[in-house]
Amino acid sequence: MFKTVTATDGHSFACWMEPAQGVRRGGLVILQEIFGVTDQLKGVARQYAAQGIEVAIPALFDRQERDAVIPFDQGARGRALMLASDLEATMRDVAAAVAALGGPVAVMGFCWGGGLALRAAQVLDIACGVSFYGTSLPRYLDKPLVKPMQGHFGLSDDHTPPEVLAQVRAAMPGFGMHLYEAGHAFANDARPASYVAGAAELAHERTAAFLAQHLG
Repeated sequence: MFKTVTATDGHSFACWMEPAQGVRRGGLVILQEIFGVTDQLKGVARQYAAQGIEVAIPALFDRQERDAVIPFDQGARGRALMLASDLEATMRDVAAAVAALGGPVAVMGFCWGGGLALRAAQVLDIACGVSFYGTSLPRYLDKPLVKPMQGHFGLSDDHTPPEVLAQVRAAMPGFGMHLYEAGHAFANDARPASYVAGAAELAHERTAAFLAQHLG
């Protein structure tokens, strides 16, 4: 269900909350692609809630357009909303979602959110970060990585070509990366043209192990 969360600057936004099943092991903030809080992301939330993790998905577009959920075939609209966002303001919303869960909390993001997850592991008090094919990674090389970070990237993803991943590795040796025979959005099972089931399943298995290590 959605609840209202308020950032430190007074901005209130919607946040999808998925309660943990069984004994709660910790929290997980999932950061959206450029499509908003989609049903697909809610499915990912249920997947991790089944592992005893309480999940929050903040509506990061609410500063630009309330309740915006963009169809997957309207990427230009989603990119426009993303480009209109302010990084510092967005991170205030991520921090508010982290606080709403209560620690320990990990942050995991996809696409745009995958880059934001890296920023979270640089500037927020979290347990760890996970990036699924995070975009605009060079933007985040201005600060050191201070929390454990795991990444999942497709070998044929033109958003993260080999030279970009090499640049990130050089700047952040602690950023553990896994590479897959796949392209961008390979873990989004609502986009059959890009979804690669084997890669997605392995990436989520590795993520679950990483979260177990850092959330307990």
